[in-house]
Amino acid sequence: MSTVTAAGENVPPWAPNFDRLFREHYRFVYRTAYGVTGCAEDADDVLQTIFLRLVARKTPPDFEKNPKAYLYRAGVNLALNTVRQRRHNVSADHLEGVVQETQAAESEILEDLHGRLYRAMANLPPKTAEMLVLRYVHNFTDAEIAKLLGTSRVVVAVRLSRARARLKKLILAEEDHS
Repeated sequence: MSTVTAAGENVPPWAPNFDRLFREHYRFVYRTAYGVTGCAEDADDVLQTIFLRLVARKTPPDFEKNPKAYLYRAGVNLALNTVRQRRHNVSADHLEGVVQETQAAESEILEDLHGRLYRAMANLPPKTAEMLVLRYVHNFTDAEIAKLLGTSRVVVAVRLSRARARLKKLILAEEDHS
């Protein structure tokens, strides 16, 4: 697809249909980001950032081929970056307070486990995290994931199996260091 020049700026050819594009995909991008971050505010930030970046730059080649796959990958990558940044910005004192609070109530223990899961996912390769989110947040089958990501069902099954084992090790390792 080519871009149209208007007032000296490159305008993507899909720009007139931006509202439709947003309506079709915003829930999917939000659920993806929420599945990685576990935080509604972070998921909103990821959603807004992705669509703002699309408006502000030339159309990426991957977007033109498969908008849904492009938006999904962008959502996972930006959400993983958000989790990594959050991890670096939290002070040690704050983490100790959170750990003590999680031991007070069962629901808070579950929250801590989710936090460990999100931090562990941030340590996985982006492609692997993508597959996990598609499988366990969006309930896609291995075949659907393979089609969306342009790979085979066997590759998806193997990566998911290895990812579950890796997540278990990362979560247990973090638990041992707590």
